[in-house]
Amino acid sequence: MIFRFFLLFFAFLPCAFSEVCAVDDAGRRLCLPSPAQRIVTLSPGATELVFAAGAGEKVIAGVNYSDYPPAALELPRVGTHTRIDLEALVALEPDLIVTWVTGNPPEQIALLKELGLPQFAIEPRTFEGVSSTLERLATLSGTEQEGFAEAERFRKGIAEIAEQYRNAEPIPVFYQVWQTPLMTINDDHLIGKVVQLCGGVNVFGDMPRLVPRISAEVVLEADPHAIITASVGGIEDNQLDHWKSYSGMSAVAKNNLFFVPASPISRPTPRLLEASRDICQRLDVARGR
Repeated sequence: MIFRFFLLFFAFLPCAFSEVCAVDDAGRRLCLPSPAQRIVTLSPGATELVFAAGAGEKVIAGVNYSDYPPAALELPRVGTHTRIDLEALVALEPDLIVTWVTGNPPEQIALLKELGLPQFAIEPRTFEGVSSTLERLATLSGTEQEGFAEAERFRKGIAEIAEQYRNAEPIPVFYQVWQTPLMTINDDHLIGKVVQLCGGVNVFGDMPRLVPRISAEVVLEADPHAIITASVGGIEDNQLDHWKSYSGMSAVAKNNLFFVPASPISRPTPRLLEASRDICQRLDVARGR
């Protein structure tokens, strides 16, 4: 009888002790005794990724500018990604805090660690990194069905674009991150990878810094055939007006000054698929001109 009891006890151990583990983007392995139920996200990108992983209902707070999906607008705030209200955060008693590798203040993150609060640091730098992040967040949240499905949808979508533009005519592209000071991206940046995905050739792809500062003179020398920047809703504003005076530059001469929605292209989330299609369409227009 006692032997039978022990057999039943060990048979149900996986249910009683449902530990979940994942390795974050800082290389640290996090194990939770059970899937997280009270999640705080410390960047807008982290908020969006947790929702995309199917765990939106478990998010109890975020930071300023967590604006997607719309449900994220209703979340309580615990400061900004650069300055966290630690008192408010600790009072929420989260069982998982999703941080951003390079976006959160190191001294505050260290303090959270000292307090024993479980942290999982993310910052996807590749297309596969987006899918992997979704899967790991889903594992920690117990939402594997939704999160893994979304990860696979993103993988397939990127693969379809890659195949569609595999033999596309190369076109020199300048992506303007900021007007003053003038900034761009290199090929290691995820936006740079989007440009490459669409058959574009980033004219500053070889620069050593991820987001380098440049001068107008080097842009003119590179003579891009298309210039792209991000704006609210992808609506044309005055960010590219200063280039219009350089009528000899190919992008200006051919009217290839393009705007794409800022939020999807700026965050490494599944909406990057939508942003990639937008940029590919703009480059198709440029090729036709």
